[in-house]
Amino acid sequence: MSYPADLKYRDSHEWIRIEDGVATVGISNHAQDQLGDVVYVDMPEVDAEVSAGESVAEIESVKAVSDIYAPVSGTISAVNEDLDGSEDSVNTDPYGSGWLFKIKMSNPADADALMGADAYKVHVES
Repeated sequence: MSYPADLKYRDSHEWIRIEDGVATVGISNHAQDQLGDVVYVDMPEVDAEVSAGESVAEIESVKAVSDIYAPVSGTISAVNEDLDGSEDSVNTDPYGSGWLFKIKMSNPADADALMGADAYKVHVES
């Protein structure tokens, strides 16, 4: 599996893409593969304050229900409303249209604690 180099990864398999102080969050290709077909995502509330490492959402698949953790601290600024009824895009395009939510970061240094693509690949393969 490949992991885009422009993203940062959490050991619990969330990824972030940072643009202008906002982190777009999704789950990695490895995570969606392990989950199987995603059937529902329970999103966080827009404007909710979240802390790095906090469980903020749930993703349900045919195999399991898993928590989604905030990779960084801040305020939920958007959720991917296109997933409502089209949750399969988490499986088919996890780094694109399958994104989950966005966090306006309160502490950009939180991202420094996350893994780059090479480190994440080693984490997944170990």
